[in-house]
Amino acid sequence: MTSPQRRPHHWVIGDVHGCADALEQLLLKLPAGDRLIFCGDAINRGPGIAASMERIWGLVESGRAVWLRGNHEQDLINGLQSVNWQAERRLAGCDTYRQLGDSRSRQWLERLQHLPLAYWGEGWVATHAGFDPSTWQPDLRVRLDFWQNYDGRFGDVVIGHTPGPHVRRLHHIVMVDTGACYGGDLSAYCPETQAVIAVPGLRAEQASPMPGFRGRSPEPAAALG
Repeated sequence: MTSPQRRPHHWVIGDVHGCADALEQLLLKLPAGDRLIFCGDAINRGPGIAASMERIWGLVESGRAVWLRGNHEQDLINGLQSVNWQAERRLAGCDTYRQLGDSRSRQWLERLQHLPLAYWGEGWVATHAGFDPSTWQPDLRVRLDFWQNYDGRFGDVVIGHTPGPHVRRLHHIVMVDTGACYGGDLSAYCPETQAVIAVPGLRAEQASPMPGFRGRSPEPAAALG
């Protein structure tokens, strides 16, 4: 008698931020049949932005992954849509725009515009930063207001946006950004099993500086207990 095949699980992946090598290493560790939810901010900061975008988009087109919009994707959308000097100045400071160039960046605009804001699972939801407590709509920049006021109405909310040294839980909120671009890990969290899989992100000499970030933890799952 054959054992029943389990339903595919989901893995919510924290902010990739152009860490293409870490992304490839993480994909090698994740079960091939499971669904991947990229929690936004796949772009900017790291050295492999174009490669990260192409890899993630290929997974989206294959039906295996969902790429959620983060505030960095939204900022690039806003810059590419605007036609004033302020937008041009923001684009000039955008890592993605510098690495891809104007033409390639604009080729991505329609795709980025259609990135969803949230992915709803059974008893959980993934979104980039959280929900605005005044409307309970996804908010790409919210932090403390959501952390202090979320009442569990959607079940667990799995978010990126705010890096820390390991995947950690705050009541019904699970934070999966472990600072890959700052010398931390790139992490994936399974809402069905609460398992964590992590790989090292950028080496210290490659990483973007972030005051107060403590780097990777030797036991990334410990904070979930």
